[in-house]
Amino acid sequence: MTQQFIFAGFGGQGMLLIGKFLAMACMLDGKHVSWLPSYGPEMRGGTANCSVTVSDEPIGSPLVDMADCIVAMNRPSLEKFESKVKPGGVLVINSSIIDRKAVRDDIQVVYCDANRIAEEVGNPKGANVAILGALMAKAPVVSEDKMSEAIRIELGERKAKFLPGNMKAYAAGMEDANKQ
Repeated sequence: MTQQFIFAGFGGQGMLLIGKFLAMACMLDGKHVSWLPSYGPEMRGGTANCSVTVSDEPIGSPLVDMADCIVAMNRPSLEKFESKVKPGGVLVINSSIIDRKAVRDDIQVVYCDANRIAEEVGNPKGANVAILGALMAKAPVVSEDKMSEAIRIELGERKAKFLPGNMKAYAAGMEDANKQ
């Protein structure tokens, strides 16, 4: 089993971070992973994306051309990556700020109002984790326990206080996606 993911958005939206969360959770689950960031020199406000490959076997290359699952956190990311979802794959769109629908009908599309979900759970900066939860509801490659452990590890002791809010956003994103 090999699955490839792309997380894309503006710099500062936390796409690289949720890619790390997924990679770490899958490592903790004993899977082989690669995490490859891509961002311009402007970082915050510019485009940022990362690809994550998860496999039961060693991974030959971290490059992802066509992904099983893509998260588009903003409209430029949707424009760039919608065509890169494999037929039958999953596209998760942040409907909080993307004002158009997907044009493809050969993929599963999830519209996640990530910013609203994050606000509602009291974690306004947790839209990225809410959309990760929505993705994991439709493409569950790792358990919620492993994801929680991965988020705790990646946040570290300095940011440990953010774990409960992130897990609330994650669970709310999953719940929202399961209604679709």
